[in-house]
Amino acid sequence: MINSNAKTIGVLALQGDYEAHAKQLKLLGVIAVEVRLPKNLEGLDALILPGGESTTMNKLIDRFGLRQPLTEFCKAKPVWGTCAGMIMLSKNIEDNQANVTPFGLLDIDVLRNGYGRQVFSFEDSIDVSFGNGTSKLAATFIRAPKVTRLGKDVKVLGQLNNEPVLISQKNILASAFHTELSNDTTLLNYFLTKFLNG
Repeated sequence: MINSNAKTIGVLALQGDYEAHAKQLKLLGVIAVEVRLPKNLEGLDALILPGGESTTMNKLIDRFGLRQPLTEFCKAKPVWGTCAGMIMLSKNIEDNQANVTPFGLLDIDVLRNGYGRQVFSFEDSIDVSFGNGTSKLAATFIRAPKVTRLGKDVKVLGQLNNEPVLISQKNILASAFHTELSNDTTLLNYFLTKFLNG
């Protein structure tokens, strides 16, 4: 079990569903800090990059001088990117007409809106493996990115129709979907336990 009281987790709070992540962190008794400026990264044990609109998120990261501080933080400490967060962590974005500049830390290529636009949002049950067999996890896909290339050091932890939707590489966890929209803290608990205490 996590030593939750000792952990302070940042949630990038420029745009997107950061409030839902903060709510889940509080359900586990973890201190949640909203990150809007470089100084907000000080003293954090880990960071969550939430879903949202990657084009807007990309612009706001530059506007508030966060690109270099976020990149350095994500190189050194545990980070979980969901949906747009996965896009921002990726190495390359296919069909990048919006000129989003990813951090290039996660060795994958992604296709934005790979599972369809907002009107095609859906919920499904995905197969996940956290090292103790395969189980099911409820996942919500909203303008979700599709992973089109996996680097050799990237581990696939979850799949939908045999396509990777939950992956990890060193200190990074990334999901194409959302789990923070409900009270199910299974994936958040895994992140806190495996990446902070592992």
